[in-house]
Amino acid sequence: MQCALEQTIKISGNRLMERGLERTVLASQYLMGIGSGSGVQLSGEQAIFAILRQRFNPPYCIFDVGANQGQFLGLALRHVAARDVSIHCFEPGCEAFKSLRESALGDDRIKLSNIALGRECGQGTLHFDCAGSGLASLTKRKLEHFGIDLSNSQPVTIGTVDSYCAANSIGHISLLKIDVEGHELDALHGARKMFDDRSIDVVSFEFGGCNIDTRTFFRDFWYFFQEVKMKIRRITPSGYLHPIESYKEVYEQFRTTNFIAISS
Repeated sequence: MQCALEQTIKISGNRLMERGLERTVLASQYLMGIGSGSGVQLSGEQAIFAILRQRFNPPYCIFDVGANQGQFLGLALRHVAARDVSIHCFEPGCEAFKSLRESALGDDRIKLSNIALGRECGQGTLHFDCAGSGLASLTKRKLEHFGIDLSNSQPVTIGTVDSYCAANSIGHISLLKIDVEGHELDALHGARKMFDDRSIDVVSFEFGGCNIDTRTFFRDFWYFFQEVKMKIRRITPSGYLHPIESYKEVYEQFRTTNFIAISS
């Protein structure tokens, strides 16, 4: 065994082999859900709604935090029965909010809020590269290596899940979806009362390159959900939900990956 390993190491020491190994690793990780989470159509996120229907009873209350132009909203409407749902969408970007409003036009199940949700209520600055961008973030990310410059900005209002629920008499959230470009952990902390009251059934969130800029790690999410008694699973493109049973450093993969946390 040792001899075979030594031979494998020797033949891998060249540019061609390293490129081949990298392609193999990236393809394998994509099928595991690592790097496949940037678009709702091929990310496997439809599995979220299967879990919701299997484990929890309607009517459902869904929070779409970081709704952008309504991509996840469209997915939710396709997978949840017509009258069994209310959806609260939060999008601070002005141009993205206009598109979101058009997506929701005339649907009384949907409530739109032109605000961000974070750790605490206040004011902030949204940075973006172009109007309606899905990269808009409360952190000015450094993306010049991708040829992207978040040089545009606008002031935004920031609320919290807890304050919104208190103001709107919402006592239970079936699904809390968070895609806020690196500030997912802030939004989770802003919902701590709801978590402590065991009033959130399912959470879906993204983890990836944005977390480099906000200096947050998968370990932070692991311990947060451990504290609130929820189990994390990684969402794969096939819709399989892979259980994350313990924290490992290998999970610090900064390529867009979707996860789901389920109340126990």
